[in-house]
Amino acid sequence: MGETKVSISEPKVLIIEADQDRGRELESVLRFINYEPVSTADCGRWKDTVIDSQDFLAVLVGGCKNDKALEKLLKEVHEFDEHLPIFLLTEKNREPTVAIEPSSCILGRVEMPAHYTQLTSALHQAEVYRETQADGSNQRPVDLFRSLVGTSRAVQGVRKMIQQVANSDANVLILGESGTGKEVVARNLHYYSSRRESAFVPVNCGAIPGDLLESELFGHEKGAFTGAISARQGRFELAEGGTLFLDEIGDMSLNMQVKLLRVLQERSFERVGSNKSIQADVRIIAATHRNLEEAIVEGNFREDLFYRLNVFPIEMPPLRERVEDIPLLVNELIRRIEHEKRGSVRLTQGAILALCQYNWPGNVRELANLIERLAILFPFGVVDVSDLPEKFQTDAVRAEASNFSDEMLRAQPQPVQYSLDSEPRLPRGGLDLKEHLSSLEIGFIKQALDDANGVVAQAAKRLGMRRTTLVEKLRKYGLHRSDSAPGV
Repeated sequence: MGETKVSISEPKVLIIEADQDRGRELESVLRFINYEPVSTADCGRWKDTVIDSQDFLAVLVGGCKNDKALEKLLKEVHEFDEHLPIFLLTEKNREPTVAIEPSSCILGRVEMPAHYTQLTSALHQAEVYRETQADGSNQRPVDLFRSLVGTSRAVQGVRKMIQQVANSDANVLILGESGTGKEVVARNLHYYSSRRESAFVPVNCGAIPGDLLESELFGHEKGAFTGAISARQGRFELAEGGTLFLDEIGDMSLNMQVKLLRVLQERSFERVGSNKSIQADVRIIAATHRNLEEAIVEGNFREDLFYRLNVFPIEMPPLRERVEDIPLLVNELIRRIEHEKRGSVRLTQGAILALCQYNWPGNVRELANLIERLAILFPFGVVDVSDLPEKFQTDAVRAEASNFSDEMLRAQPQPVQYSLDSEPRLPRGGLDLKEHLSSLEIGFIKQALDDANGVVAQAAKRLGMRRTTLVEKLRKYGLHRSDSAPGV
């Protein structure tokens, strides 16, 4: 299995809650899910408990004396560390008493009494947020994180490619199925470039009839054709100094492909009905769900244009290939609905499991539509598997949801019973029980991984837990293997 590093340090979470009973309850839940809580009940003296903000993963902010004191506290936390994630503690089905600005570091809320799944998801979100800031994007708002939600390798790869190419003028071709977020990537490329002060102009080449697309892109002079009652700027002129996003470039006619290629080569164009050349200082980002190499073979796309556009390709993964991101995406989509004051909704773990087993032909767009629909059907309610549309309720989904419920019940702390001949003995000098149990757990995890040849899914089965749970324990204990097993 290779050399293993072991670390039992736990991330800290700051709790600022005037209600001490509620604060203690939250501390217990955090310890149960392996986070170290640091609490204070005094909203005015919370800094006394914090030395370095980098020691903390997130802040959970509950009630203060009044809303004015709460607003002051939130401002102080933001000034102390503008990238420290904040979650507001609220009563179930009750809106926060202070406004949540989309540009702030208030990532959402946690309903009380604290629920294991919701709290874990919130802290996962905080981890991703912190990692994004650590990657060097802390000088700008976190639009990239909020747009490209997920911790999967595929999404991390997309983020890395955006960072690598954003500040150049290289043409980018974004590939991927419909609904995967190609325009999101294009907007982030523009935002993280030196052109961000100028316009980002999108054009859907598949939605504009071929005979009108030339005028749409290059503009026209008065009288250039029937109905041209005045001169009009095209998208190239509107995007001057900025970025032109050509969506669904694979649907562009061959005639228009020739004209676009000329502009890319000469960096100039003429309006329809004019012979005056206009210089074009525009960065081109194109996207398509089609296989352009197949289209070239079929004679539907020009090979020379393909190579002009395909300087830096970015492949967007379909949602079915990154199902581990679905819980975070669900949380993000719900949070956006809440920010827009269009209600809210919560999904049980069983419902999330059902979503993870669906094929998602419509990708993230389909998931967003589903969450919006559920928020309308079950305003501020809790959605279980039986509440989902019928296509999500297969026999396999119901069986796994039932098994998961049984597993969660078994996972609840139970009274420990020993037979007289097997009762363990406490050493005379005592022991650190927490460290002892952690060592046992690490040992069993290593054995299971060895037995499964490093395949995490098989090791998780031997340990009677879900794969995602084991992955989290590997992260918690800092277990890294030199051999990258296929199950990781």
